[in-house]
Amino acid sequence: MTKPILLQNKSIQQVTYVGMVVNIGLAALKIVFGLLVGSVALLTDGFHSFSDLATDVAVLVGIHFGSKEPDHEHPYGHGRIETFSAAFVALVLVLIGCGMIFKASMGIARVHETKDHFTLFGIVVILVSLVSVFAKELIYRWTRNIAVKTHSAALYANAWHHRSDAFSSVAVLIGAVAVLFGYPNGDGIAAIAVGLMIILVGVKVINGCLNELTERAVDRKMVQQIEKVITSEKQILDWHKLRTRSLGREIFIDLHILVDPDLTVTEAHRIADNLEQSLHEQIPQPVNVMVHVEPKTY
Repeated sequence: MTKPILLQNKSIQQVTYVGMVVNIGLAALKIVFGLLVGSVALLTDGFHSFSDLATDVAVLVGIHFGSKEPDHEHPYGHGRIETFSAAFVALVLVLIGCGMIFKASMGIARVHETKDHFTLFGIVVILVSLVSVFAKELIYRWTRNIAVKTHSAALYANAWHHRSDAFSSVAVLIGAVAVLFGYPNGDGIAAIAVGLMIILVGVKVINGCLNELTERAVDRKMVQQIEKVITSEKQILDWHKLRTRSLGREIFIDLHILVDPDLTVTEAHRIADNLEQSLHEQIPQPVNVMVHVEPKTY
């Protein structure tokens, strides 16, 4: 396992473990106060916080097994495990979004049956929800920053799972305030909007996973960066057949370069080595490079 991957794994594991501690603390806080004040919304939100633990574990498992060294049966490594981990977390996001919309819709339909319990305990619900929103937004921002730096789709999806918990708490908060001011449908409408947003994020992550599984090339911006590195090597007279694909956090690159036909095999090999080194140094993601050397014909 390369040093960059090891450093990335350490950052991913650190932020995920902290997220697990936060999830357990918030879940306990919401469930205890939900039971004490009789708030079904707060109690439900507490169990939602516990659901984050499942995706935290999925990320850790995906990172652990996805970072294993290539072996005889998996010569290209195990990066696809991280892809499946990201897809699992994204699927959980979609299910949570659908669940929020369904629950909110049923709540609006039964609004006439709702007791005005927020009038008595609204302050407690508001305070607990504010704590949850603040804590989950902080952990979301930290997790997302690490996900962007490490190019981890699984961690990016988990970051949005943290934010979905924050949004869920926002819905509870809006509901508490709305009911106090005589608008019992406020939390339901907010929850539906939040649910739609969470579903869209989940679908986006799943689409990215499908693109990787169908061997789609890396995005155009990354391809342009790779092309820039290739053209900067002055001893490469021309090049063609550039192909790219993603495997977990790693980019696989193969291309043909054309060099002076009068060069020795050793000199031509050195040019290929220099190109590989430049790609490793200038591309922000871990890269696996295969260079085919050809003589330039005039």
